[in-house]
Amino acid sequence: MLSRSNWTILVLAVLVAGVGGWLQHESHLAKVPEGVQIANVGDVRPDLVLPDLAGKEHRLSEFHSRRVLLNFWASWCGPCLDEMPALARAQAKFGEQDAIVVGIAMDDAGRARDFLAAHPVGYPILLGRLDSPSTSLCLGNISEVLPYSVLLDADGRVLDTRRGTLDAAMLEQWLAPPSKP
Repeated sequence: MLSRSNWTILVLAVLVAGVGGWLQHESHLAKVPEGVQIANVGDVRPDLVLPDLAGKEHRLSEFHSRRVLLNFWASWCGPCLDEMPALARAQAKFGEQDAIVVGIAMDDAGRARDFLAAHPVGYPILLGRLDSPSTSLCLGNISEVLPYSVLLDADGRVLDTRRGTLDAAMLEQWLAPPSKP
């Protein structure tokens, strides 16, 4: 049985943890510039226009009617680079089943091109906007950490998001064709 002083300490610790969590949540929201819409799970993704490595612009809506895994990465991000071979394997496995991986480099175009020349992948790469609001922020990456991934359904609706690397099991779950009833 806890003594009165132990109960008091426990209650204070729970209150401090709750306030700390709330403050952390509020500080993340404070990074979102006023008037910027952030796509959340359940929302239709914004139809952003992003250039590829050759400078040709593409709309995210070009991938409409396919399940899309948007993967945000950078050449300086070790975990991003570690996950790229798994993404390439997943694209090779599921690409014929109406799923596609689209890499979005949150990096200088030259560095992204140099990296991909040495380590090619079998999926399209677009260049994200680094200035505020960044492309990853617009797609829900409030803390703007990399790697960051967004899964879209065939109608462009955000199904899920993930900060950190995706393992083979998660890629299988995200990209496999939806089971039919």
